[in-house]
Amino acid sequence: MDKLEVLKRSDLFRELDNKQLKLVAKRSTAEVCEPGAIIYRQNTMLDRLYVIEYGLVGIIIEPCLLSQRQIQPATKFESFGWEAVITPHMTIATAKAIETTKILILSWLELFDLSYANPRLGCKIYQGIVGVLVHRLHTAYVQCLGLTAQD
Repeated sequence: MDKLEVLKRSDLFRELDNKQLKLVAKRSTAEVCEPGAIIYRQNTMLDRLYVIEYGLVGIIIEPCLLSQRQIQPATKFESFGWEAVITPHMTIATAKAIETTKILILSWLELFDLSYANPRLGCKIYQGIVGVLVHRLHTAYVQCLGLTAQD
């Protein structure tokens, strides 16, 4: 599948028109991650956003050195790494490929420059980021309710 189609179907960029999608696609690179590959670690600086073309990524929290818990999965056309756009740009979780996964990688600095030159595009990108963030927070909330109900 080409980059443009992946971005068009993604949760982050679906509101962009074709011209805007082409501008974003030009600034993306593709990478295949093998199962077990760590894409980024919790509590590290992040300057990239990711969109999954195919595969599965686990979003994992590590409350202490020897403890891990997958809190959410991300799969086809979903994005992750939203922390890159929010100060202080520190990750709140680890992202790990669960199966062979192809991702599009977008430099936040390049997207920021593109957004600065084209404010309408930047506004749509930020709206997409907020939508992803709200969805992830809602999912975590529902998950916490389930955990609390079991106590």
